[in-house]
Amino acid sequence: MLNFTFSHPTQLVFGLDTINRVGELSKTLGNKILLHYGQSSIKKSGLYDKVMTSLTEAGIEVVELGGVVANPVFSLVLEGIKLCKEEQIEGILAVGGGSVMDSAKAIAAGVYVEDDYWNYFMHRGDVPNALPLGIVSTLPATGSETSPSSVITNEAVEHKRSINSKKILPKFSIVDPKLHVTLPAYQTACGISDIMSHLIERYFTHTTHVDYTDRLLEASFHTLLVNGPLLMKDPNNLDARSEVAFVSLVAHNGLLGGGREEDWASHRIEHELSNYYNIAHGAGLAIIMPAWMRYVYKENPARFEQFARRVFKIDYAFDQQEQTIVAGIDAYEKFLSDLYLPTSLTEAGILEDNFEQMTDNALINRGETVGNFKKLNKQDIINIYRLSK
Repeated sequence: MLNFTFSHPTQLVFGLDTINRVGELSKTLGNKILLHYGQSSIKKSGLYDKVMTSLTEAGIEVVELGGVVANPVFSLVLEGIKLCKEEQIEGILAVGGGSVMDSAKAIAAGVYVEDDYWNYFMHRGDVPNALPLGIVSTLPATGSETSPSSVITNEAVEHKRSINSKKILPKFSIVDPKLHVTLPAYQTACGISDIMSHLIERYFTHTTHVDYTDRLLEASFHTLLVNGPLLMKDPNNLDARSEVAFVSLVAHNGLLGGGREEDWASHRIEHELSNYYNIAHGAGLAIIMPAWMRYVYKENPARFEQFARRVFKIDYAFDQQEQTIVAGIDAYEKFLSDLYLPTSLTEAGILEDNFEQMTDNALINRGETVGNFKKLNKQDIINIYRLSK
């Protein structure tokens, strides 16, 4: 196990009807806040009215900025920064899924950046400061409610990159599973795929003597394997919603990566997929991650065998390691298919081949390789894209 430091200042407000506390909690952000959200869904569901009533009753002045799209864009971030400066905003409340959260984080930090802000994303530089931020989660997926990262697409230069800083950790995050019941099945499935990917990025490591976090990761996998299908059958199952929402938070708040080297190659590869084709991040990961597994498992067959046996209960004889590994990857891919997610580029309707350009984009400012489980060079990444077809 590696040495590590873990701290987490975000106040997590979790459970049914916790949305009723949004005004009280937002008071800690300031007297004048930016309310940041996506398209029309929070207005159709009635959540917008509930939030606005609570903020008004708390005596908070609200300036609004909607319009966040899946794979949030840098142009809206710049618009938000300008608005915050002009209106002398004291804090930001993000109401939505991971895209809204990431956009809000980028705005919060950008208010304090005077030079080329996109340069921070390209070089993962630490930002100087950020406005205080609150979250109301409407989709468990990215774990952005309690993570120190923000992923943004700069449509002008066709890059999708991130900043990572404790300064953009939310001051509070409200996770009320009742807010998740109106999600379409596809968004629920994409969220589960995204959560699963955060577990996988940490699980596949060469670091030894990490059995405790292995077991925590495996418990998280099992929770998704049980509750994901339940939500496909009954989207109103609040118990299953709560379980999935809790895993989403723990999967990406840093705890499960404690003491172990993480990988993250699949995320770097998928970011270019959603950058070029605007596919939902969770759907893109459902395509890329099984292909990555098939490409790299020989780097550490024992770990993949452990994944197959412990997570998917593959019970082949112990002298059949290869068959066990392949069956485990097949079981993961079937789980994704059973959520009605595409597991190939063809299934997703992506028939073009921009693999070389996408790979070049993925490697800019990252050296010649991505990932740690297997350091993937340009040809490796292209091969994984091809394997995803």
